[in-house]
Amino acid sequence: MLSVDKVVSDKLPNIKGKPWLEKPTAWFLRNLLHEEDIQEFGRSSPALEGIDFVEHALDYFNFTYAYSSQAIDNIPVNGRLVIIANHPIGSLDGLALLKLVSEVRSDVKIVANEWLSALEPLNSLLLPVNVFAGKPNRKDIRSIHSHLHNEGCVILFPAGEVSRLRPNGVRDTHWQSGFLKIAKATQSDILPIRLDAHNSAWFYTASMLYKPLATMLLVKEMFRQQQKQVKCHIGQKIPAEAFIQQGLSINQQVKLFKKHLYRLGTSKKAIFPTQTAIARPEPRQPLKAAIEACEQLGQTPCGKKIYLYEFDGSSPILREIGRLREVAFRTVGEGTWRKRDLDEYDTWYMHLILWDPDDLEIAGSYRLGDSRKIIETRGHSGLYSQGFYEFTTTMKKLLPQSLELGRSFVQPQYWGKRSLDYLWVGIGALLRKHSRYRYLFGSVSISNALPPEAQAALVKFYSTYFPAQTDMATANIPYRLNTYSTVPNFTGTNYTNEFVLLKSYLANMGCSIPTLYKQYSELCEPGGVQFLEFGVDPDFNHSIDGLVLVDITQLKEKKRRRYLETR
Repeated sequence: MLSVDKVVSDKLPNIKGKPWLEKPTAWFLRNLLHEEDIQEFGRSSPALEGIDFVEHALDYFNFTYAYSSQAIDNIPVNGRLVIIANHPIGSLDGLALLKLVSEVRSDVKIVANEWLSALEPLNSLLLPVNVFAGKPNRKDIRSIHSHLHNEGCVILFPAGEVSRLRPNGVRDTHWQSGFLKIAKATQSDILPIRLDAHNSAWFYTASMLYKPLATMLLVKEMFRQQQKQVKCHIGQKIPAEAFIQQGLSINQQVKLFKKHLYRLGTSKKAIFPTQTAIARPEPRQPLKAAIEACEQLGQTPCGKKIYLYEFDGSSPILREIGRLREVAFRTVGEGTWRKRDLDEYDTWYMHLILWDPDDLEIAGSYRLGDSRKIIETRGHSGLYSQGFYEFTTTMKKLLPQSLELGRSFVQPQYWGKRSLDYLWVGIGALLRKHSRYRYLFGSVSISNALPPEAQAALVKFYSTYFPAQTDMATANIPYRLNTYSTVPNFTGTNYTNEFVLLKSYLANMGCSIPTLYKQYSELCEPGGVQFLEFGVDPDFNHSIDGLVLVDITQLKEKKRRRYLETR
């Protein structure tokens, strides 16, 4: 707990050994900082640390916070995040904000001056910065960067001090640019939160008379906040790409962020483009019970289980699939930018699930549609791909023998762990069970986050080596293949050499071949895989979709043994 003697020893070493200066300074600080009151509070919570201490402090002061039950969903549950807030009280508002964010993020830390580290129970939540050094030292900044690079969450108060009374109300004074430099350096999204509270009239009077006097009164003001409340207006997150390459000076951007924050909770339009946060994870035990009630199709050597889920009303399974789709697709620059990536088709399509029973996680999923059943009950418009392509008579003749695949994803934490291959083991189990399926078809996306030249190279290569053998589909919004001088001229005469050329070309731009394109193209003997058409999906961040058709009677022998032989 707070010890003035320790504060003097650690922060004011120059007055040690000078009783004529040390004693009056200590006496002054004891009264100013309410040392006795704070130590009494400390004795009531001797073993509490971190968020437990914060919660106890708020209870001790009977200080509460309020927020919209919908707005708290704006706090992303994971990923690097810089939270910025105004500082109307300069004390308990910071603790309230910490507690609020901790309801969603257990990894939250707050950037605060080194004086606060004297409150030892808070140390695990603090990223100290010596604001009195003029410029933060590199060690402090590295600690903040490290926490963000580890996908952590950091709270900063850009003003660095308590708000003051201004002509337009209680407002922060000048904002420092540190928060923005940190967000840019770590490519972190920014979440603004406006805190609505105020100190006493005496505090603002003192502030107008002599600003340092008001600062010294902050502890006294904290004790005056007993039985009061701060309202929290939680904005939507501002993605890093919205401000990293904005073309404005950093001072101009800081002013815009401040303006953006103070518009929260009002009818005024936001300054920066924002994104809806992804929904919170479903509770594990109900999810586990629902998944284990599904039909099990198989089990992997590493203990993961493969299930088939069919919609039967409200279920945590579909909600979690929608959440994880959005997580996976946003990671590669796609996504719907909604809380969950779900649509009406999910209710009549099947869902193949790769379940990790140890971590209680859906590692990945595929959406599967029995074309014959869907057409019989809903017509051709019931097929997801029919909304993006016009099928010819030739294609329609194949549909009764076809299984539509799509909306596949693997959670980022399961990338590189054979998860997609295990999902295909599940597809194989379904194909063995229903021998009438001969064809697999569906849309395979190319992210709009890729450079246009990379997109063009991919479309050119797969159109050349896996072309449609006859006219089967026309995209509603066709992809127009632009001619870029740098894109290789794929001739279609040597797949191996030109595949290496494609990989090298993409690598020079920091890109790679999308996983599903590699997966589909390696399934069959020549002619067994066709990319029928390429179109643009405006509802999926303008990604490019390739409509693929696979004839499973032409599977390579190795793939047939892997996916279709009984296990």
